[in-house]
Amino acid sequence: MTDTTIRTIHGESERERPDERDETEVCPECSGSVRADTERGETVCEDCGLVVEEDEIDHGPEWRAFDAGERDRKSRVGAPTTKMMHDEGLSTNIGWQDKDAYGNSLSSRQRRKMQRLRKWNERFRTRDSQERNLKQALGEIDRMASALGLPENVRETASVIYRRALEEDLLPGRSIEGVATSSLYAAARQAGTPRSLDEIAAVSRVDRMELTRTYRYVVRELGLEVQPADPESFVPRFCSDLDLSEEVERQARTLLDDGRTTGLHSGKSPVGLAAAAVYAASLLANEKVTQSEVGEVANVSEVTIRNRYKELLEAAGSTAATA
Repeated sequence: MTDTTIRTIHGESERERPDERDETEVCPECSGSVRADTERGETVCEDCGLVVEEDEIDHGPEWRAFDAGERDRKSRVGAPTTKMMHDEGLSTNIGWQDKDAYGNSLSSRQRRKMQRLRKWNERFRTRDSQERNLKQALGEIDRMASALGLPENVRETASVIYRRALEEDLLPGRSIEGVATSSLYAAARQAGTPRSLDEIAAVSRVDRMELTRTYRYVVRELGLEVQPADPESFVPRFCSDLDLSEEVERQARTLLDDGRTTGLHSGKSPVGLAAAAVYAASLLANEKVTQSEVGEVANVSEVTIRNRYKELLEAAGSTAATA
């Protein structure tokens, strides 16, 4: 059978043409491709110019905005839901400006009334201990992420991890701050923007020992897939903080690749390797930077940088000799 194909559905035969296409994707006159003209609300054939559909419904807003401020003023919908808020952003917030819809100041009686409404609104938003727990933890995650300069996707992932830990009842016997910090550390590593334990502990309200113990427990119980930290993921941030060129960053990545080839990464701290690679690359690119400056940015000792950068240069030399 060349022209048609027979298929059976529930015991009944049906003939189907293999070259049959969706009528909305082709012109009914010349079988040419069609495109949507959003300004006129029409669907037009690109070959013969036939108007296939007209007077289409525009599902967008009826107003136009030319900057972000005008868009915020004209928009009549709220923010999208987010896991970074304990109520996912679905509750109502009462503004603190004490002004009405026209921008006029409220009277003293109205201000007292709005203050009482804000108080009761805050109480209703956190009705039980679990919601208060979640509100405190998500606030901690947002505070630490801001201090570490982590993007919004990391905060969202950390919030989801903490919610999972709360649902799996992993918090009894552990502090809210410890689980929140562990969630942020795991989220940063999953997103490829890791921070060292020292950096996390510096902005956290728990010490490093509790952080590492809680982190291992959360990862094990939730079955999180967290890959070992790659030293190359630290290089761009170190180069940016030290105001080094792209040549230094490229050279540092090359040194780390050579070190991985020779097995140098095994058993070594990824932060120390990244700092040493940046220092060695700055020397090779004639952009002088001191070991103390690199150590201060990476939060590692100068001894670690000295030992690791020599090993990286030796690995690069052995790789070049082998090639």
